[in-house]
Amino acid sequence: MARLTLTRRVFFSAAHRYRRPEWDDARNVETFGKCARPNFHGHTYVCDVTVTGALDPETGFVANLGVIDRVLAQEVVDKLDHANLNLDIAEFAEGKLIPSSEEIAQWIAERVNGSLASSGSRVIRVVVAEEPHLWATWEETDA
Repeated sequence: MARLTLTRRVFFSAAHRYRRPEWDDARNVETFGKCARPNFHGHTYVCDVTVTGALDPETGFVANLGVIDRVLAQEVVDKLDHANLNLDIAEFAEGKLIPSSEEIAQWIAERVNGSLASSGSRVIRVVVAEEPHLWATWEETDA
């Protein structure tokens, strides 16, 4: 069965650090390498959010781009751009989620999906790239 999708790309710059507080410094460095350094490091992230929905025969849309843009601004860019993920985002605080690209992609998918709940569209894929050669993908699986 075919499915129509719409993808919007946004960008944000953020700092982060990988660290498990219950581990000693040696284990953190062994597991996370340079990403465990205490003074954080940053990336300019590229984030693609793909949504799907029923094709509206009057507009030809599967999602209202104005709504998508508003939600991505509120839930992604406004919250993450120029943030220290460990210090500014509660879910990535010390001892909680590691702010890896994988966890960030899932975090974005949950928030955007929540904000789109009444719009008739839903997120099916989020790709978060922290470098041109490294990205993570959250993808809806068919039940």
